[in-house]
Parts: sequence; C-alpha cells; structure tokens
Amino acid sequence: MKKLVVFTGAGMSAESGLGTFRGAGGLWEGYKIEEVATPQAWRTNPRLVLEFYNIRRKQCIAAQPNAAHYFLKELETSYDVRIITQNIDDLHERAGSRNVLHLHGEIRKAQSSLNPRFVYGMRSDEINIGDTCELGSQLRPHVVWFGEAVPNLEKAIAITKEADIFVVIGTSLQVYPAASLLHEVNDDCKVYVIDPHADQLSVPEGIVKIAESATTGIHKLHELLAK
Repeated sequence: MKKLVVFTGAGMSAESGLGTFRGAGGLWEGYKIEEVATPQAWRTNPRLVLEFYNIRRKQCIAAQPNAAHYFLKELETSYDVRIITQNIDDLHERAGSRNVLHLHGEIRKAQSSLNPRFVYGMRSDEINIGDTCELGSQLRPHVVWFGEAVPNLEKAIAITKEADIFVVIGTSLQVYPAASLLHEVNDDCKVYVIDPHADQLSVPEGIVKIAESATTGIHKLHELLAK
C-alpha cells in the first residue's frame, strides 16, 4: 500500500468556519499576533494570552469537520495515510483520521509553563490564571508560539521522506520551519498542492498545482489519483 502523506494548514479548516492565522493588518481574530502568540506575550500578559486561546478553543470545539477532512479519512481504504498538520484544532481526528501529527500543538490540551513535557487533556474549554500542573506551575496552551522550537519537526521530516505521494492542502508555505517539508520529499515522490493561490506559490518544478479551496480541490485530487 502506497504511503500518502498530507500536509495541511489553516485553509483546511477555513471551510469549517475557523479563521486563517493572518487576517487584515496582521491581526488574528482581532488580536495582534505578537501580543498573544509569543513567549514574550506570555511573560508580559498571560491573562490576555489565556483569554485569546480560550476564545479560539471554543471556536474549534464548535466547528465541525468539512468534506476535505472526511475525504482524507476515506483515503485510508486505499493508501497508508499520514497527516501532518500546522493546525491546532482536532478536526482531522474528529473526521476519523487515525494518524495525525500536530506540528504546532493541540488547542484542546494544556501544558506546564515550567516543563513542556507535562501535557494534559482538558476537561473544560478554558485555562485560567491559577490553573496549575502537578509541578505547581501555571498551565498554558499546548501550542507552539513564534520563537519556540517545533518539537515534532524531526518526526514530520521522517514521515515526509517515506512518502510515495505528498499532498499539501491549505497552506501558503510561508511559515517555517514547517514549510520546509516540501523540500524533504524523495525525487520520485508525486507532489500535489491544493490552495486557492496555488498558481502564485513558488514551488519546485513538477509539482501539480490545484488552485482551489480544500473542499473543491480535493475532488480534483481524487480524479488525479485515480488515473
């Protein structure tokens, strides 16, 4: 069974109602990114950071997987599917995908602000000041902020190198180091990029570009894979 690796970004979840990372004026849901998504922001105003992610978490819980999420689950009947996602929502898992690696963390988990190896599933939809881990330190969102290392990057590279087919969906390939995965595929790997702005992306020659949203582009991918 061929190994099909899918690398997804914010555009994958956009059609489920979740906003893409960068909006107008560099804002994310009305917040300045540097004020809510950096270690400095956490040190300066942890209450604001928690407020921001509590809002995002509730949005993610309310959202539902879309047709593209379900299509990737269906591909498991024909391929050995591995999903690498930049998204912090759990829509892939809720659609039934069994092998999902989160590069930037999972919003429905919390971690110790003292030791990131202490990670917890959340029983509520909020983390508040005073919520602590077993070490006694304040809990923070289990997300990778700008300026932090990407713990799962080496795993993602190893998965990518094994791909017979590599599909990029809903990412502008601008966020590094995650975007570098495209350059880790083997020479004989077939690569597809699905994004509304795919025609404008600077990618290596030979890559098939599908300039569509996730849910419509996935149908074209299905046709191409069937050939």
